[in-house]
Amino acid sequence: MNALTRSAEHRSLDREIARLAVPAFLALIAEPLFLLGDAAVVGHLGTRELAGLGIAGTVMATIVGLCVFLAYGTTASVARQLGAGQRRAALAQGIDGLWLAAAIGIPVSVATALLAGPLVSLFGASDAVNDPATTYLRIAASGITPLLLVLATTGVLRGLQDTRTPLVVAVVGNLANIGLNVLLVYGAGPVPRLEIAGSALGSVLAQVGMALALVLVVLRAARREGADLRPDLPGVRAAARAGVPLLVRTLTLRASLLVTTYAVVIAAGSTGGSGDDAVTIATHQLALTLWGFLAFVLDAIAIAAQAITGRHLGAGDVAAARAVTNRMIGWGVVSGVLTGALLAGSSPWLGAIFTPDQGVREALVPVLLVAALAQPVAGVVFVLDGVLIGAGDGRYLATAGLIVLCGYAPVVLLTSGLGAGLPWLWVVFGVLFMGGRLATLLHRAAGDRWLVTGAGR
Repeated sequence: MNALTRSAEHRSLDREIARLAVPAFLALIAEPLFLLGDAAVVGHLGTRELAGLGIAGTVMATIVGLCVFLAYGTTASVARQLGAGQRRAALAQGIDGLWLAAAIGIPVSVATALLAGPLVSLFGASDAVNDPATTYLRIAASGITPLLLVLATTGVLRGLQDTRTPLVVAVVGNLANIGLNVLLVYGAGPVPRLEIAGSALGSVLAQVGMALALVLVVLRAARREGADLRPDLPGVRAAARAGVPLLVRTLTLRASLLVTTYAVVIAAGSTGGSGDDAVTIATHQLALTLWGFLAFVLDAIAIAAQAITGRHLGAGDVAAARAVTNRMIGWGVVSGVLTGALLAGSSPWLGAIFTPDQGVREALVPVLLVAALAQPVAGVVFVLDGVLIGAGDGRYLATAGLIVLCGYAPVVLLTSGLGAGLPWLWVVFGVLFMGGRLATLLHRAAGDRWLVTGAGR
């Protein structure tokens, strides 16, 4: 009977995790399709326009990526209030998150538009590339506030255990983006041909539409519960304070990836300019791109972990929080094994999809095999990261991120300085960076200090 009961509980947990994770995964992969849609349209204008889009897109992705705490922090706080049975308070905190997104987005949008030229010039490209990049970024900057509102509203809905609405909006937004890009880039009827400026404008219009749709959903829910829609300054300040540790955590992750790329460039430079440097850097970029795509699968489970963990702790149910954490670790391991097997099995052929360069294709295989071995570790890391975010344990995540970065950076740079090849740099990445994150997260999860119950952390 006990075995049957446990089996039924596991099936119930699995259904709940899948209900949240599957739509979250589909919404996550819809996000990079925005830039891919732009690239598909702009690429037919010319190489310099496509290169300019790449630079401007990198700036935009960095700015918005650093503000992902608007989604993560809001998910955790709203889920806690929901678990405590305080839906009105949950939506009130969600509204605070929206006001915080606007407070950050407006000045950042203005600053990015004004500094578009200097930001683009940091990449060291020629004027032929800088000009279209600046044009795109200056217009696209007006979409930063809508994008941050999309993050904040998505966080509210995830906290309310709804990942389907953000998925629907993401799909419709992508379709609108492609249609608007084609229309405004090339023109039709009374609509003039705007070229790369039209691509930026089309994306902004699609982003505004997505933000309006999600904000309206949240506002309707808040009105139903009688939550105040006006900005509550103490609540906005509290949301900002809660977001700082998650911002630091995000900075440590991005810094680690930048250090890795820098180490690869150093290692590539030791080839003496024989042409192998381009092969090494291109191979690393492709491997990192594939790693990032597979991360969407694992991040979807982490999003489910944020929402479910926050709800259980808000309800004061520590046993349920422990149970769902253990179950999601199993999901992380299985997902990591599957993505690792997929990556390893397809490694001999993946290179041909991206490049005709035989040197890059051959160099990519051993790197992908190393990355495949690290996937099960990544699966557990993503899940535990989501659990602790859902528990509101941002300070520990920030501290752990700094510790791992300080230990990893000098070793990977030393390894590259000693002339190690690209596969060995990825070994260091997998063992020291991912392994370091795994050790710090397992250490925290094994204790009780993160299991803070109640509506507020």
